[in-house]
Amino acid sequence: MLDNKLPEKSPSKLTQWSEGSGCGCKIAPAILEEILSSSGSFTQSDPRLLVGNSGKDDAAVYQVSEDIAVINTVDFFTPIVDDPFDFGRIAAANAISDVYAMGGKPIFANAILSWPVEKLDPKLAAKVMEGAKSICKTAGIELAGGHSIAAMDPIFGLSVNGIIHPHKIKTNSGAKAGDLIFLTKPVGIGVLATALKREKISDADYLSLIDTACRINSIGEILGNHEEVRAITDVTGFGLLGHLIEMAEASGLSAEIAMPKLPLIAGVQDYINQFIFPDNTYRNWNAFSAKTEGVVGMDLVKLCDPQTSGGLLLSVDPSSIDWFLATMKKENQVIWEIGKFVDQGEKVVKVTN
Repeated sequence: MLDNKLPEKSPSKLTQWSEGSGCGCKIAPAILEEILSSSGSFTQSDPRLLVGNSGKDDAAVYQVSEDIAVINTVDFFTPIVDDPFDFGRIAAANAISDVYAMGGKPIFANAILSWPVEKLDPKLAAKVMEGAKSICKTAGIELAGGHSIAAMDPIFGLSVNGIIHPHKIKTNSGAKAGDLIFLTKPVGIGVLATALKREKISDADYLSLIDTACRINSIGEILGNHEEVRAITDVTGFGLLGHLIEMAEASGLSAEIAMPKLPLIAGVQDYINQFIFPDNTYRNWNAFSAKTEGVVGMDLVKLCDPQTSGGLLLSVDPSSIDWFLATMKKENQVIWEIGKFVDQGEKVVKVTN
């Protein structure tokens, strides 16, 4: 549990500066696919580029020697919370997560800052940077530099560099039929962020939002050393369903998940019952519903809620389950088993109740 506290009241509500927030402001999957396809971004010819756009993975990986590959990722977004320090923390944890999702070790980061300096006090931007530095310190890395512009919208994120052995890279495509699917964080960050923006969130639920979104996914670096964990991705703007579909399709499989096993952050169901959730939840559902069966009613919100700094989605060899559970206990990592991968079927994801 991070040492979180409620933010001081501020007249500057950062979340009011944009329609979307956090990873919920990602470009819609179909539009992004069109952009990347039309620009030829899925085509790469350098043999040292071990992971690029073609696999829809969390970061790029480039081999520099027999034993070392460099991981690079960039992630930024508009404010998900009003407190600038917490905004910086969440943005940093989210960006660093991409390195962990490849099984790698982060080594340093650079900041990306857009700030409307004529309308928002630059001291607030300094607080954003302070928050990011605090998470970088937790991850054991330096915030080494960056780039800033004066623009209409406040935007913040990091470009993070990491390292990994070329033979230990975790991608979306390594899952096997029969593998068990685990999740390292409960879902509902997007719902809670929407409740905050609509000024409906309770103090307790705000602290749950901050605790979940600021928790770094450092377990990914440990799991990168173990072939028993066959594939990893992190759950962000396309929701659990979108990122699970990416992993299943990349591996040539389908997935079965059980709704009763899907973990929710405390309080999230109450907001869903009040129809408080991000508009982009429907964007995700429209993108992925044709590949899914068995979703009942408002369960689509839990599956498609855009996460910002969500958990890792893991594909684990079932014959190694005793080792895996023992390792998670040793590392004090909370996990949830939510389903399994199966041979490719008519639908990519089957949901059971």
